[in-house]
Amino acid sequence: MITAAYIAGSISSAILVCKLRRLPDPRTNGSGNPGATNVLRIGGASSAAMVLFFDMLKGAAPSYIGYKIGLDAPSLGFIAIAACLGHIFPLFFGFKGGKGVATAFGAMAPIGGDLAITLMITWAVLVFITRYSSVAAMATAVLAPVYTWFFDERFVLPAAMLSTLILIRHKDNIERLRIGEESKVSRKKKA
Repeated sequence: MITAAYIAGSISSAILVCKLRRLPDPRTNGSGNPGATNVLRIGGASSAAMVLFFDMLKGAAPSYIGYKIGLDAPSLGFIAIAACLGHIFPLFFGFKGGKGVATAFGAMAPIGGDLAITLMITWAVLVFITRYSSVAAMATAVLAPVYTWFFDERFVLPAAMLSTLILIRHKDNIERLRIGEESKVSRKKKA
């Protein structure tokens, strides 16, 4: 399951959606990050929504399958981490991927629809307030284990594992925020 999750995570939705829609390569345009926020910058909302959906799906599917076959919480955590590591270090794209936020949130979604909705609302509200996707992602990651404890305490450990990975992946963003160079979220206007 860990290997399958890593392989699923290695499928870069951002790169594939950009190729399909004849958009610039997200690795060399915008922030250079192959994720939904950068695709929003270079390709607009509909392309970003596709990337977000597929990035979440590649985290949700392995976690849900693991849950359905009866794996324990730590095992589910390792499966979710593997999917995120596939996104961050994709086998098929030279081991250069995104931050893993949508994949991590997708991996938490099978815990329950109420948790998934709470995470998405938290992220969206924080992006609206701060205009920083990175701040929203990090704050939502910190809150995820707390929300998980409230909705289903059995899965606090996997949620905490994913949250820790997200925070580690944002160390460069933290530095850019500190020196005032972090990019705010903006949407490309389509002609």
